[in-house]
Amino acid sequence: MVALPEITDFLRQFPPFAELDDALLDELSQSVEIEFHIAGHVIFSKGGQPLEHLRVVRAGAVEVVSEGAVLDLIGPGEMFGHASMLSGLPTGFEARAAEDTLTFRIPMEAATHALSQPRAIRYMTRLILEDRHHLRIGPSAQIVRDQLREPVGAAIRASALVVTPETGVRDAARQMASVGASAFIVDLGDTVGIVTDFDLRTRVVAEGLPPDTPVSAIMTAPAITVSSERPGSEVLLDMLDHGVRHFPVTSASGRVIGIVEDHDLVVVESRSSFFLRRAIARASTVDELVETLKKLRPVVIAMSRGGVAALDVMSVFSVVADALTRRALDLATEEVGEAPARFTWLALGSQARREALPGSDLDSAVAWVDDGEEAPIRDYLMAVAMHATQTLRRCGFRPDEHMASASSSLFIRPLSLWRREAHSFLTDPTQEKALILASVLVDSRPVWGAETGPLIADTFRLAPSFPRTLRLLAQFALSHKPPTGFLHGLAVELGGERRSHLDLKSAAVVPITDLARWAGMTAGVACASTTARLEAASSAGTLSAPDTQSLIAAFELICQLRLDHQVNQMEKGEAPDNVIDLSDLSPLTHRYLKEAFRAIASVQRRVANDLSWAP
Repeated sequence: MVALPEITDFLRQFPPFAELDDALLDELSQSVEIEFHIAGHVIFSKGGQPLEHLRVVRAGAVEVVSEGAVLDLIGPGEMFGHASMLSGLPTGFEARAAEDTLTFRIPMEAATHALSQPRAIRYMTRLILEDRHHLRIGPSAQIVRDQLREPVGAAIRASALVVTPETGVRDAARQMASVGASAFIVDLGDTVGIVTDFDLRTRVVAEGLPPDTPVSAIMTAPAITVSSERPGSEVLLDMLDHGVRHFPVTSASGRVIGIVEDHDLVVVESRSSFFLRRAIARASTVDELVETLKKLRPVVIAMSRGGVAALDVMSVFSVVADALTRRALDLATEEVGEAPARFTWLALGSQARREALPGSDLDSAVAWVDDGEEAPIRDYLMAVAMHATQTLRRCGFRPDEHMASASSSLFIRPLSLWRREAHSFLTDPTQEKALILASVLVDSRPVWGAETGPLIADTFRLAPSFPRTLRLLAQFALSHKPPTGFLHGLAVELGGERRSHLDLKSAAVVPITDLARWAGMTAGVACASTTARLEAASSAGTLSAPDTQSLIAAFELICQLRLDHQVNQMEKGEAPDNVIDLSDLSPLTHRYLKEAFRAIASVQRRVANDLSWAP
């Protein structure tokens, strides 16, 4: 029999129990039930009823099993079953004793009381964000989570096949077949080229080229390479953006060490986004485009249900939105006719930051190169914008309801004027709507047209030279306050108002993105993701490391809740939005949200305090 002091002393060594005070830990220990499982015993099965206990391994080990594959091995001090218990969902995996194992079983009432304490919430939030695959089905979730976050070098399965430019395509193809490769590298000295099996089919066989044709005649050169240290999620986005499925991977010295393919990084559900992007590019009419985009929501649902983290789903969704925007503009220019001037379509807001979701608006603007008469150019661009916006709407992407859209004449301007105005917002932030427009323009990214690069957003890299403007931007960011908490199932606003429904975007996303935008500009960062801005601000000393991590954790949690909410809506055939019914949330989720709101409010208070002392 295990004595009570031994249980307490053991639990005290491990989070989140280490975060509890002595009285609460003693109370929790008194509720513990001791279990012994012989090797091979199934503790609970996948798909079973929601658990009413969580378990902690005292001695031995427990295997996490799904579809016959062991996804994880849980050792002494580690919990399991908490995801099902806290969410009320069926078990997402089978738990099986890997050897003779002793576990502590803690009833739901005692566990929930302990884990809802403020000092344990941060740990549990991180744990659930990291281990959401236990709520999902199939072994693919573990694969997606690990491979998207690991360095891409870890996905390389074999050395790259390298040939010289003079090698004949038949010889190269034979070498490919002998090693089972789907692509090979062409050594060009300072750079490399690449030839894929798709190239052999379309550039050699389909064109009827002779077998002794040198590979230099069909290669893509110079090939885009990626560093072996880059995360798989970033490489996946690059593949989506460039419309390719292979990247040569280089070592720190620049030497090609292998080739990574799309299927090395993602499972079948995620790969469908590649095919979707190509289907978008092939659509020859608006009707075909509309039909193609009917597949997008099922892809989002499959990725979410497969355990892909919200930020990764948002990135992929945004890349597909870029592809759709480009094709909509291709069709619009075909319909309206030849452009009287070169122009660029800019994504704004969440699409520009690659943080869009199915419930997001698509903000946009147009900049044209000043080489013609304004009136006919503006009329032409307005016609194109109206046509493209209507196509996007038919595909399920609505324009911004506040008219931050290229279909509004206010957002169609010459490039030189956009740049002058961006600079004027820095030099004179007291202009009417200067802070709002600066916040819009710093989130601008070209997705179609004659010009590439930051264009307008780069102007805001000069922001550190304008402390008065940054101060006003900080005050602007602090004007959006999160709710103070919950009372009787109602969200309590700062002014005391109480609401039964909560808009997650306005309540939490906007305060975080506004803070990140100001902090990033202070660090000299223009258009970037929210997390990238926060990390840059931490490196520059604008925000402390703890504040940065608190905001990133809160942002990940809120984004995950938004995605889960919208996926549930889409599965029911409803239009996705950001408004949740608080009565649908578990008490523990209320606590997580409250902790996220507190983290945002705490950072806002510290920033406000710093501003009060600033000269």
